[in-house]
Amino acid sequence: MDIRRILTLLPHRYPMLLVDRVVSMVKDTSIHAVKAVTMNEPFFQGHFPGRPIMPGVLIVEALAQAGGILAVESLGLGGSGKLVYFMGIDGVKFRKPVEPGVLLDLHVTILQAKRNICKFEGKAMLDGQLATECQFTAMIADPPGD
Repeated sequence: MDIRRILTLLPHRYPMLLVDRVVSMVKDTSIHAVKAVTMNEPFFQGHFPGRPIMPGVLIVEALAQAGGILAVESLGLGGSGKLVYFMGIDGVKFRKPVEPGVLLDLHVTILQAKRNICKFEGKAMLDGQLATECQFTAMIADPPGD
């Protein structure tokens, strides 16, 4: 799945779009997506000068966006305008810093799905090594009214 398809599934846009490509997906089960981490990312200017490291909250956000793609595709909601909202994040562990110049592999699995609520497990990997892991819950809902 290329970036054009991703843009039809997620409302996020630069600089908050953190998924560049979907390598593989098994609907209702799992997704493997990729974020190319480059020195051009705006957060590297201040996090940290002289030692750029991707903020942990953005790694978790990238995992959540991959989970959002999986949920929207699994439920056939592409183009519906529905949004995937974070509800909770549990057991986050940061194992390895994510620096510019890497491909961050985002592996997300659905642990449980009930109606409009999904629980996921996410792992961000660098060259096969675990960088970040967490579980998160999300709700699929209509966007807020004006």
